[in-house]
Amino acid sequence: MNYKNILTQSEAEILIITINREEKLNALNKETLAEIKTAFEAAFSDEQVKGIILTGSGGKAFVAGADISEFQNISVEEGKAFARNGQDIFSMIEKGPKPVVAAVNGFALGGGCELAMACHLRVASDNAKFGQPEVNLGLIPGYGGTQRLVQLVGKGKAMELLMTADMINAQQALELGLVNYVTSLDGLIEKAKELLYIISTKSPVAIKEIIRCVDAYYTEGEDGFDTEINQFGNCFDTEDFREGTSAFLEKRKANFTGK
Repeated sequence: MNYKNILTQSEAEILIITINREEKLNALNKETLAEIKTAFEAAFSDEQVKGIILTGSGGKAFVAGADISEFQNISVEEGKAFARNGQDIFSMIEKGPKPVVAAVNGFALGGGCELAMACHLRVASDNAKFGQPEVNLGLIPGYGGTQRLVQLVGKGKAMELLMTADMINAQQALELGLVNYVTSLDGLIEKAKELLYIISTKSPVAIKEIIRCVDAYYTEGEDGFDTEINQFGNCFDTEDFREGTSAFLEKRKANFTGK
């Protein structure tokens, strides 16, 4: 499919999605969000894709925020619709059945920080900057930032970052648990690939259920322990389980099929 604001590139079993609005520091507008949604839906349904990397074009920004020009002269209800649409897309990424790594190259601010947090893992270049500066505009984060930042760094630090609008660098983000690794800008995509290559040797069925069970912890009305019991049991009726246990007993490498 041809996109206007994103690029997609397949490498082996990995799909790289690049937000391609470098002149706008890859800011998220309605059209870009719609294309991100379409690209992820296609990737999640493509059996050839085992993992996804999400990054931004250029070396300055992953995503520097939402496109604020679209926020002018909108009503309360339109504002709620903006937030609901973004949250739906980011939740779809977070709950997707395949691992997604955010390769954060440069600024990840506002909606960009929220997008990175919706991914399962985050690798940052050493020039990356993270922040939720919405209070400077008389706004709050609308794409899940008030919730996921608390989950990742804890209530106290999240409150500070949300209320001061302070930016933190890549090393600070690593120390807080906001990112998994920091690397050079040149080595960023390779580190993201390295993580996905390791994950790709595991059972796709098990990886899907890991994502589901971890998300259950944060889902209102869902008991994560019960979800774990159910999905643990369901694994026993899969080809991947039979292959994995046979390979272990036979002292060989498992050949998982995701079934």
